[in-house]
Amino acid sequence: MKRIIFLMVVATVAALSIQAQVVIKPSAGVNFTDFSKNQANGEFSARPGYQVGGSVAFGKKVYIEPGLFYVRKSTKFVSSTEGTDNINYNISGIRIPVTIGAHFIGNEKSMVSLRGFAGGSAFIMTRIEDLDKDDFNRASWGAFAGLGLDLSIVFFEAKYEWSLTNLKKDITQIDVGKSRTIFLNAGVRIAL
Repeated sequence: MKRIIFLMVVATVAALSIQAQVVIKPSAGVNFTDFSKNQANGEFSARPGYQVGGSVAFGKKVYIEPGLFYVRKSTKFVSSTEGTDNINYNISGIRIPVTIGAHFIGNEKSMVSLRGFAGGSAFIMTRIEDLDKDDFNRASWGAFAGLGLDLSIVFFEAKYEWSLTNLKKDITQIDVGKSRTIFLNAGVRIAL
């Protein structure tokens, strides 16, 4: 019985994906990351980072879009205490977003379309400069929302992501909180 249900689900998903519009979307962009904790002895300030990768959108007016990006996030802690050094948080890793979106104006085939989207993401840290990587969580989870503008085969996206997990493992000594990131992307849409 379980096999029959599983095969029916697989057949339904396959049938829907055959009918769905498929768009490959390579892109690159900049990001600005800040941390949520307000420290008593200084403040965090966002610095530019970057991302490069791509996603695949399945659907027409409403779509689902999984993606894979290499991301470098950068934040600077500026100390207000004399004798305390400033700290640069340069974090690199793999970001895996899953987006659900809808076209408000136009659709996937229009010359101009405006769309809104939201979703969740996983960030797997691969490197952190000048700090001990073992002090940080290797994986973090996030939620995001944004808008996209499609102009023929070119697209532009802006999204804001809230981290759902703390950046550091041990928050009793130094708690930087959760990351908050603005992503700005541009890329091309390749319809299949």
